[in-house]
Amino acid sequence: MSLAETFIDSYIKRAGSYKDLGDKTFAQLNELHFHYHPDEDSNSIAVIIQHMHGNMLSRFTNFLTEDGEKSWRNRDTEFNEQKLSKAQLLQQWEEGWDCFLSAVKSLSTDDLLKTITIRSEKLTVIDALNRQLTHYPYHVGQIVYIGRMIKGGLWQPLSIPKGKSDDYNSKMNHK
Repeated sequence: MSLAETFIDSYIKRAGSYKDLGDKTFAQLNELHFHYHPDEDSNSIAVIIQHMHGNMLSRFTNFLTEDGEKSWRNRDTEFNEQKLSKAQLLQQWEEGWDCFLSAVKSLSTDDLLKTITIRSEKLTVIDALNRQLTHYPYHVGQIVYIGRMIKGGLWQPLSIPKGKSDDYNSKMNHK
């Protein structure tokens, strides 16, 4: 496997791990939880999903051939509560991730050093991908944190629970 192929495979794996964190958070939440926001200036999980959906579709539709900020995108409306149901929000979540990951999976090793644009800024494909792999985990972290605040003591940890590192390490060492 070439270095470029290794990069693409690793990138897809890492990106997918963040999608999984969101999926596991959503499984713990009910309809109302998606619309909770701690204060007037904070975004709800619903708003974060709306924003990620718009960003993913804009950035990764015709990724190699069009500016990543599409004329049809209205970023400001992504931050307005649209009163979507949990099912509608999960549909947006899946659609956004599908667009993003499908575009990455379709890349050839020759594509990685090509130049694309996002808001007229020229970037190599590698830089554009890394740009998004810093953006999406930022928002997934917000989603997880809000979910954890909502669930309190009923939260099911998504990684190693507090105080359980030794147990986890022991289990991993005996595989």
